[in-house]
Amino acid sequence: MAKSPFNKKLEKHCEYCVHGTKLNYDDQIICKKHGVTDKADNCRSYKYDPLKRVPVKIKLADNYTEDDFKL
Repeated sequence: MAKSPFNKKLEKHCEYCVHGTKLNYDDQIICKKHGVTDKADNCRSYKYDPLKRVPVKIKLADNYTEDDFKL
């Protein structure tokens, strides 16, 4: 069995499902299978779509000096 490239511990949310589409004016999802749902819901036809996930931005420290960049 091949190893999955995705984290198995990710929580299942309709927000990241192949069947769901986010509404522009609201915080809800339109599901092809179940209609309008909350973005935190999930069902047994859930299928993860990695392209819908937005990574968390990492804040870099801003207290660097010029000496930090010299070799």
